[in-house]
Amino acid sequence: MILLQIGGSGYESLIMFGMIFAVMYFFMIRPQIKKQKKEREYRSALQKGDDVITIGGIYGKITDVKEDAVVVEVHGGTKLKIAKTAVSMTGESGIEK
Repeated sequence: MILLQIGGSGYESLIMFGMIFAVMYFFMIRPQIKKQKKEREYRSALQKGDDVITIGGIYGKITDVKEDAVVVEVHGGTKLKIAKTAVSMTGESGIEK
């Protein structure tokens, strides 16, 4: 019954779908793109001597930086080769302080 009362042309529904997409873009898609850009910039700026936390929760200090990986020294002098994408932005040296 209610659906029959909501008459209207196809243009109105097209405008409504366009508005829904615009709201989704500005509240969901755009912030995610900005966050990914910050993460990319953070990971490309990693350098020797930075304290980092991996996404797996390993704390360490960077001893060497490669193109797509870093060598992290953890407690006891153990060195781990970790992909840059596995370095978290949270923590002491991350952007989200």
